[in-house]
Amino acid sequence: MKSKLFALLGASLLIVGCQFPGTHPYPAVTYTYEEQSSPKPQQIYVAAIDLTDPNVTVRVSRGGPDPDGDGKWQTMLMPPTKVAEREGFDIVINGDFFAHLSGKDAEGAAALKEFQGGTPAMVIGPAVTAGKSWTATTRPSPSLIIDREGHPRIEKVQDPPPSDARELIAGHDVLVKGGKNVAPPGSKPGFARGPHPRTAVGLADGGKTLLLVVVDGRKKGEAIGMSLQELADVMIKYHAEDAINLDGGGSSVIAIRNPNTGKMRILNHPSDGRERSVANVLGVRLHP
Repeated sequence: MKSKLFALLGASLLIVGCQFPGTHPYPAVTYTYEEQSSPKPQQIYVAAIDLTDPNVTVRVSRGGPDPDGDGKWQTMLMPPTKVAEREGFDIVINGDFFAHLSGKDAEGAAALKEFQGGTPAMVIGPAVTAGKSWTATTRPSPSLIIDREGHPRIEKVQDPPPSDARELIAGHDVLVKGGKNVAPPGSKPGFARGPHPRTAVGLADGGKTLLLVVVDGRKKGEAIGMSLQELADVMIKYHAEDAINLDGGGSSVIAIRNPNTGKMRILNHPSDGRERSVANVLGVRLHP
């Protein structure tokens, strides 16, 4: 029988598996899986990464190559775990919101048709990889920036991106600023109020810790999903001083490489039934 450590935290049930990924799949990573039963059923996945570890490298990667040069599209949709294999990432989450060739949105089984790998796509916000900007946007977007010295920050960015950005990935809303919940409440059910599966990235410990958080949703009785304000509360619970919301819904995914087998393992339960192909990802390498 698999052994598990159960700790009751108020209305939450914290479950830390002794098998992979456990609490420390890598020296620089603390992994937490949390189930909440009240007030709503939730499943939450948190990877806290020590950015002071010299073996840690944070990268932004487009899904696939630019399919049309100077044309409309910037990349091609690709499953995050396939991007991780190509780029040598040990942890990966989905990235920015995006548009794709058919322009249609879909969920569940229908999404497998609309979001096929290799479909031309473009991210909505700015993006920088290895110091090179590969998008053009006029919409100010809350973004995670890793500068050329390896220092992270979160700020709103409009084209052109900051000249010191080595890596940059954008989202849609600021969730936490200065340790305070600043997420929009939403005036009616929809994007902000949800509930939806969510992906967020944040900074803690004065920028020394990178927080990657995924919340499952659309699973009745197991994981409802969250509003943006609820997601911000989760980020604050895990000590985020600043945090932003990335793409969510069927795109939400977090995967970690098993150091024993070398294979990527998806930790959450994507609402489409499997990981969705996306336009860009945020990846972490945990080796020299």
